[in-house]
Amino acid sequence: MDSNQEVDSSNTDSTSITITPTTPTTTTIMTSPPSSSSSSPSTLSRYENQKRRDWNTFGQYLRNHRPPLSLSRCSGAHVLEFLRYLDQFGKTKVHTQLCPFFGHPNPPAPCPCPLRQAWGSLDALIGRLRAAYEENGGKPEANPFGARAVRLYLREVRDSQAKARGISYEKKKRKRPPQPPSLPPPSSS
Repeated sequence: MDSNQEVDSSNTDSTSITITPTTPTTTTIMTSPPSSSSSSPSTLSRYENQKRRDWNTFGQYLRNHRPPLSLSRCSGAHVLEFLRYLDQFGKTKVHTQLCPFFGHPNPPAPCPCPLRQAWGSLDALIGRLRAAYEENGGKPEANPFGARAVRLYLREVRDSQAKARGISYEKKKRKRPPQPPSLPPPSSS
């Protein structure tokens, strides 16, 4: 169970409940009335909270960069460097071509192949950072998260992970709404 759980009821007079275990045997429950403003930090969506955390993480990465980088001098190459840095925290086993389990979705035994960030996680991260960049005053045409090099890198990661796992990523096809039957042209009789 997570250390913090938030429960919201859907009725209009709901309160937000935060449950925080203080010791293994006791639990503190605090209630607060619902916020009237939809833009307050406590009512941000899960996506907005994650986007803010990702943006802060990227900002910290730029500050710790040697030499430190300002956002205005950040390029697609720096974004790629950031993505490669994040690989060390990955949890997805990506088999190398020399591994006997290369191409097997469910390997029968452990192997020494590296753990990486999953393609889906990187793709979602770039999407959130791309939106956050523009929300924080960046110009869309100068967005380093939308750089061609970043798109190519993500495609390369997706393809290599698919091959390593023996799974293909199929682009989702959008369902088209059913077209009403077309009426024949009126006859002039």
